[in-house]
Formats: sequence, C-alpha cells, structure tokens
Amino acid sequence: MDNPDFSSDQQGKKAKIAVFVSGGGTNLQALIDAAAAGKMPHADLKLVISSKEGVYALERAKNAGIEAVAVPRKTFDSREAYEKEIIKMLEQEEIDLIVLAGFLSVLSEDFVKRYPERIINIHPSLIPSFCGDGFYGLKVHEEALKYGVKVTGATVHFVNEITDGGKIILQKAVDVEEGDTPETLQKRVMEQAEWVLLPRAVELVAGKLCEG
Repeated sequence: MDNPDFSSDQQGKKAKIAVFVSGGGTNLQALIDAAAAGKMPHADLKLVISSKEGVYALERAKNAGIEAVAVPRKTFDSREAYEKEIIKMLEQEEIDLIVLAGFLSVLSEDFVKRYPERIINIHPSLIPSFCGDGFYGLKVHEEALKYGVKVTGATVHFVNEITDGGKIILQKAVDVEEGDTPETLQKRVMEQAEWVLLPRAVELVAGKLCEG
C-alpha cells in the first residue's frame, strides 16, 4: 500500500493523528492544549508512539486520554521489523497524518514514501539554516549562536527522504538576544515558535485532508 487512502470519517471532518515522540513531549503538550482549546477542529489526536520507554510524553498522552505506546528501536533486530510494527499500529488506528514531535529514530526512505505528504516534522531553526543530518536538539541552537545569527526560529515541514528537506508548511522567526545560551535560546524558540506553529500546521494539513 504505497499511498494509503484517506480513512477519516468524512462527515466528522477529522483527520486521525499519530504523534511520534522520544522524550518529554512538550510539543505533544502544545497539540493537546490546542485541541482542548478548540484550535484544531479537524484533528483527532488518536495515537502517541514513543521510540523510548518511560518518557514523560507517554504520561502526557495518557493524561489526555490518548492511546500511548512505547516501541523501542533496540528491541527489534532491524529497522525494517521496527517500522513494520509501527505501520501495523498506524493501520489498526486508520491514521491519516503522522506528526514527528521530537522523534529521534530515523525513518527509512521506504517508510516515508509510504505516506507522501502525510508526515510532518517540527525543526528548531529557519530551514534551510542549521538543518540536515546531525542537527537536532541543542546542537541546532549551539550552531546558531556560534554562527552569530541575530534571528532564528522554527519550521514545520513535510518529511521526505532527505533530512529536513521536505516542503515547508509554516515558519516563525525568533530573535536571538544578547547573552543567550543554547538552553535559553531553545526555551524561547519553543515558547515563541514551536508551540505556536505545530498546532497551526497540524490543523492546516488536517483541514486539507478533510477537504480531499
């Protein structure tokens, strides 16, 4: 099934969302809060999949009444077997859109091609700056400060076979302030850009899926 059919209830006009996580889940919480506030009327947060056990993102999901499961990569002999298990879960829940929210396990080209323009990612810079292989977490902000940029931000984009190379959906700029550390800059980018952009992007893409 190279291009899964849109499986949401068209009358209900909600796309079923799976959020992939690996850590604390602050971006997941932004989605949960936006949904509770009625800001994502076309999105149904249906499933949370974590690449690690025991992370707080799983608790956030359970507290919000969302099915949450850990699928540790290390318990599978191959990436193919790992992704096969994930695909089985996605198909069981009839997932329409995958959101990568701090998911640190690299997805294969075959997996990505299976869901064309059905996977979105949040990246903590203004792509094409400070992105690509090896650029994640604090590393992005360390490099931004090292380079001396005055403005950074966040980008939500579709995922394709090139790391951070998919079509841009939304971006938001954030000022770099005098005396910033990677940690203070990371916090500001999260608060001012990531937690704002991701719910908007999910609703935007979900709404288009529902129209289709």
